Amino acid sequence: MAYFLLIILAIVVIVAVKSIKVVRQSEVYIIERLGKFHKVADAGLTIIIPFVDKVRSVVSLKEQTMDIPPQGVITEDNVTITIDTVVFYQITDPAKAVYEIQSLKRGIEYLAQTTIRDIVGKMNLDSTFSSRDMINNQLRITLDEATDKWGCKVNRVEIKDIRPPEDIKDAMEKQMNAERNKRAAILQAEGEKQAAITIAEGKKEAAILEAEADKESRIRRAAGEAEAIKEVASAKAKEIEMVYSSMMKSEPDETLVKLKSLETLKEVAKGEANKVFIPFEATSALSSLGSIKEVLKDDKKKSSKE
Repeated sequence: MAYFLLIILAIVVIVAVKSIKVVRQSEVYIIERLGKFHKVADAGLTIIIPFVDKVRSVVSLKEQTMDIPPQGVITEDNVTITIDTVVFYQITDPAKAVYEIQSLKRGIEYLAQTTIRDIVGKMNLDSTFSSRDMINNQLRITLDEATDKWGCKVNRVEIKDIRPPEDIKDAMEKQMNAERNKRAAILQAEGEKQAAITIAEGKKEAAILEAEADKESRIRRAAGEAEAIKEVASAKAKEIEMVYSSMMKSEPDETLVKLKSLETLKEVAKGEANKVFIPFEATSALSSLGSIKEVLKDDKKKSSKE
């Protein structure tokens, strides 16, 4: 009797273990009943009927990554390059991912390889290096559309590496070095040109400033000389006026006035002015003096003859 109870207890434990399933977070169970799809068990406690229900598959709902093996691809200009790719995908319909394709990962891998060959085969070598974002985007769109019926969504595709043949790689490195040297020479020439322009502009501005300073100096010097001449003329005019006033007070005769005028003109002529303006009265005095001189000469000649 005891053995029978133990057997019954063991059977109950086995049935309980088979019946109770705990589904972890971010996972689902595909449950089949008598070989046919029954339900998708979400995270938590799930009860199934032993020997009738069966867990067909455990499907992860987290985003997953899959490395696509490196493959050789021939570009449009007949260069064979090796491309290494990684695909980020997520299962959105677990039932389709299990029943619509034999192996979801293998299907994504094959589809990615053929799509890469198709895209890169229409591009030349330089375009493959400069158009990675475009290649990634086209791969993602193509894979996402193709895997939609498998209950899968491709979130992102990234090209990890593009490796050209060694001889092409060496040629590209030499070309890049030549381009760098060319850019450096151009930048150096532009810098020297700019420096020469700056120096020339500086010299030009200095010459202009020097010419303006010289011009200003000449103008000021001329203004000073003119002012000095004006002051000298004013002083001489005052002197003549004073002489004239004194002579008028002493009531001189005409001859003395003329002589004093000539003396004053002599002093004026000693000034720094280039021109001396002689009054009309002074010229009359000079002519009178000339006449007097001639008379005196005639008198001397007569006296000598006698």
